[in-house]
Amino acid sequence: MSAPNDELGGLAPDEYARVLEILGRKPNEVELGIFAAMWSEHCSYKSSKKWLRTLPTEGPQVLQGPGENAGAVDIGGGLAAVFKMESHNHPSFIEPYQGAATGVGGILRDVFTMGARPVAILNALRFGAPDHEATRRLAAGVVAGIGGYGNCVGVPTVGGECSFHPSYNGNILVNAMAVGIAPADRLFRSAAAGVGNAVVYVGSRTGRDGIHGATMASAGFDDEAGQMRPTVQVGDPFTGKLLIEACLELMATDAIVAVQDMGAAGLTSSSFEMASKGGLGVELDLDRVPQREEGMSAYEIMLSESQERMLMVLRPGGEEAAAAVFGKWGLEFAVIGRLTGTGRMELMQHGQRVADLPIRPLADGAPEYDRPWTPAPPAPAAVVSPGNSDPMAALRAILGGPAGASRRWIWEQYDHTVMGDTVGGPGGDAAVVRIHGTASGLALTSDCTPRYCLADPVEGGRQAVAEAWRNLTAVGARPLAVTDNLNFGNPERPEVMGQFTGCIRGMGEACRALDFPVVSGNVSLYNETNGRAVLPTPVVGAVGLLADLAVRVGMALPGPGLALVLVGETRGHLGRSLWLETVEGREEGPPPPVDLAAERRNGDFVRAGIRAGRIAACHDLSDGGLLVAAAEMALAGGVGAALRSPLDDAVAGLFGEDQARYLLAVEDPEDVLERAAAAGVPARRAGDTGGSALTVEGHSSISLDELRDLHEAWMPAWIAGG
Repeated sequence: MSAPNDELGGLAPDEYARVLEILGRKPNEVELGIFAAMWSEHCSYKSSKKWLRTLPTEGPQVLQGPGENAGAVDIGGGLAAVFKMESHNHPSFIEPYQGAATGVGGILRDVFTMGARPVAILNALRFGAPDHEATRRLAAGVVAGIGGYGNCVGVPTVGGECSFHPSYNGNILVNAMAVGIAPADRLFRSAAAGVGNAVVYVGSRTGRDGIHGATMASAGFDDEAGQMRPTVQVGDPFTGKLLIEACLELMATDAIVAVQDMGAAGLTSSSFEMASKGGLGVELDLDRVPQREEGMSAYEIMLSESQERMLMVLRPGGEEAAAAVFGKWGLEFAVIGRLTGTGRMELMQHGQRVADLPIRPLADGAPEYDRPWTPAPPAPAAVVSPGNSDPMAALRAILGGPAGASRRWIWEQYDHTVMGDTVGGPGGDAAVVRIHGTASGLALTSDCTPRYCLADPVEGGRQAVAEAWRNLTAVGARPLAVTDNLNFGNPERPEVMGQFTGCIRGMGEACRALDFPVVSGNVSLYNETNGRAVLPTPVVGAVGLLADLAVRVGMALPGPGLALVLVGETRGHLGRSLWLETVEGREEGPPPPVDLAAERRNGDFVRAGIRAGRIAACHDLSDGGLLVAAAEMALAGGVGAALRSPLDDAVAGLFGEDQARYLLAVEDPEDVLERAAAAGVPARRAGDTGGSALTVEGHSSISLDELRDLHEAWMPAWIAGG
């Protein structure tokens, strides 16, 4: 595969002029390809850097913030949690199985590159309308790809989310998150050091798959997207597993100076980034790069995105020991170059110098744009007149349709128990994974409500962070930090850039208010087809700490005879709600406002109650409001409940999506209510547990058997073609 048929290599005219200024000459084909990849949106973040800098990234728990392969936080006991989330959107639309599989493989490499053993995978999936001709095929392929890689590599897939909307018809979103555990004092980083030190290539051989992957991910789609299959990488989870073990074995020695995953733009980005961070130069002999295809050009070698590859800098004399480790695991090992003090990238092939480029201007000097943006106009209030609507009919519609149906079919394709440390798997507010050999655990979640972000990006950004914080709180974990995956359309359109800046502003406000710093993440722009953008989708992945797994709670009602207590204020906000969308068929109104002080106060109260053993079950209220939350708790525990609406308007009280709320099951409601009043936390008795049905006072009831059948039936039937 050769360079794009474009004399500017895909660069904008002003960017190409900057290349000429930097070099003082015209670049050759290899050099132009390197500039185009390094200055692509995917690699350079040229439209988002300005705004990412506004996010809070520091805190006493933060060991590594943005800028490395993954972020890291202190979890005590001399250990660190290492985690990151990244997108593989465009590849997954073009080739769903391999796109999703290599998304998982890539995010795992980001984590173990830091010296962490991966312990969990999560994902956040967005597909088009269920009745769109491509959605079923794409969903089945993506789920198979995630399961195929994660199951084979032996890391549990413990949580995630999946939603459907027509805006994703031509551009699905596949975001993968990985979490690992490392010694806090043995985190590995990517800055090259030591003139003369060896630059080594390890892992799989280089092929022609994935060339132009970074540039493809930096442009929108058109009707010919399916013809871009050669830009999609091909994953090998069995080699990925070997690479994990080999890298961790070598990391236990003192041989490694720096290490970098070969992700987007492959050998180009990894070599330039390592050298730039260390302020050094590199000489590479491309003839030494292990290759699986004949006659590969320098262009192809430098821009291939073949998977399961790493670049390392070794200490003097470390080559022999490293070669023995990788040979033991049956992986390629090759010294392909040396560090220099020139600050330049010098590439040799067949005895000829095929590229000679300054490193800093490419790695750090990419164009940075302050794109014009227009704020999203305020959404007019939704006119809602629920009248005498039957709450149970609405519940059936929500839980029995694509918006609220069980995602069990998805997570049953994943092995979520491998490694033996999964304490709480998919289906709850947050997954929980034991910190191996201890009584502590990590709580993990991912969240976003794109329909809120479309209506009001600032509130939507706040809500994405707040809901992730609530999910961790609902299992009793102390929220530690955030990773994000910011999925938007074309940033050159002011309305899309307005969505981006608004969501960033809201996320930053929430992270600061909740002491919830952002330690890693990814930006994915140009998610659109023929000028139609996806909903703004700033996914928030989050990690929390459970110091003692014995005090963890889930959302399942544990038995009859408990009181239900609703924490938080209910105003009955139905704008942008699942009720309005599912029952009325309308996507209207502003999202519910997010009171960050109330989020903090109510969440701290709930977490303290869980730690003290006063709460038997907990579920945060989000999509679908109180009645959906109660139904999910009842189904999870197989225990019925009698519920009463907190408002006279039953639909608003039962389906309103007001924020900062939790539904608790407790033994001593009076004690909990007294403590809530003392803490200034709104709380009220909402019902009782027991029986085999879900009942709403003054309205009809539904048996759990019927509700379960409804809830579980939709997705398997849809996947099967029903």
